[in-house]
Amino acid sequence: MCFVNALEKADIVWCAIGGVAVNYWASEQMVTQDVDFVVAADSVERAENALIEAGFRAETFDWSINFKGSSKVAIQLTTEDMYRDFASRGVAADVHGILMRVASLEDTLQGKMRAWSDPTRRQSKRLKDLADIARLVESHPRLWESLNDDLKFKIDQP
Repeated sequence: MCFVNALEKADIVWCAIGGVAVNYWASEQMVTQDVDFVVAADSVERAENALIEAGFRAETFDWSINFKGSSKVAIQLTTEDMYRDFASRGVAADVHGILMRVASLEDTLQGKMRAWSDPTRRQSKRLKDLADIARLVESHPRLWESLNDDLKFKIDQP
């Protein structure tokens, strides 16, 4: 059973964040090897139980719960406080033929800006975050005004 079906069947408010959300909002899509998602704060345990019942194995970390099913796609439930309200603002989306929910455009940008600014992230991940921010701004020029000065220096104004 697909993780989307498991969450929907359990009536959990959720949305995809990260690369999947960027791919929905950006004109140019890039490969992503995982699906990051968030649920309402009071639904973390229910989401974990629903996915385990659907056949996923769970591994808990301080900032996430990672799930592994039968495919090579990793699924990560982000539990960081910053993302808690994203689920309630998620929008219905068709992502590669899969109906799901993704973070709003503004939330997607905020999440990528936070990830890019995290000095503890590997350089390769931060560079991908920067590219994702650039893709969002290219596709939605009004987002330029939401960038901080550091990002405006690194990304061309559309």
